[in-house]
Amino acid sequence: MSDRYDCSDPEQRAAGLKAAVDAVRRGELVVLPTDTVYGLGADAFTPAAVAGLLAAKQRGRDMPPPVLVGTVRAATALIEDLSDAGRDLIQEFWPGGLTLVCRARRMLSWDLGETKDTVAVRMPMHPVALDLLRETGPLAVSSANISGSPAANTADEAAAQLGDTVSVVLDGGPATSGAPSTIVDLTGLVPRLLRAGVISIEQLRSVAHVAPIAPAAKSSASPAPDGSAPDSSAPADSADPVSDVPAAHEVSGDASAPGARGES
Repeated sequence: MSDRYDCSDPEQRAAGLKAAVDAVRRGELVVLPTDTVYGLGADAFTPAAVAGLLAAKQRGRDMPPPVLVGTVRAATALIEDLSDAGRDLIQEFWPGGLTLVCRARRMLSWDLGETKDTVAVRMPMHPVALDLLRETGPLAVSSANISGSPAANTADEAAAQLGDTVSVVLDGGPATSGAPSTIVDLTGLVPRLLRAGVISIEQLRSVAHVAPIAPAAKSSASPAPDGSAPDSSAPADSADPVSDVPAAHEVSGDASAPGARGES
């Protein structure tokens, strides 16, 4: 049975954050609120915990989770050769709804799945999430739902889907944003939009040159015939606003654009 904490109450919030930090350090899973939807988090550097996250979501290693961070410094420690454009985008849009797909540092000892040596990273704009991330360090975080099911907008919805796979649930109230994060691929010579989201390409281009989303990525993110959100094989799992990226961290394969990557 999951321990649940109402983060609107200062005492419960403090107790919940401590319980969540302890659970993460034991390699267990936690549910946390973000500025988009609820997330399912695990220690990014504990392979068994990441495997547990994927199992809880009923998804494979070909859909590795993104990583959420509590500080820009934590993000840059994960990234190989962050470009000037990447720095400018971070300065303008973090914390917030921008996920960046970057080359991961070669020295990192982790196993997020079939990442093709990339990492999707984001700093969320939510006080509970940031407080947790600053204590735990980087967390592998995907939307708190079974793959292919609707994303959880409340702690109740997350708990109903994930059940006893989760040790701690931090209840931050209903999610206020239905829009997914915008995803930009920085692995090529030119930044490229992978998924449109809460930050428009016009806003991005006011800061850095960003190439438009590729036609293949557009079609892969199309709604299903019944009008539902894309399934977990599409660029976003149920339009996963936490930051789930196009599968295997899918980047394009030509020389001027990102290589092929995919996620939540």
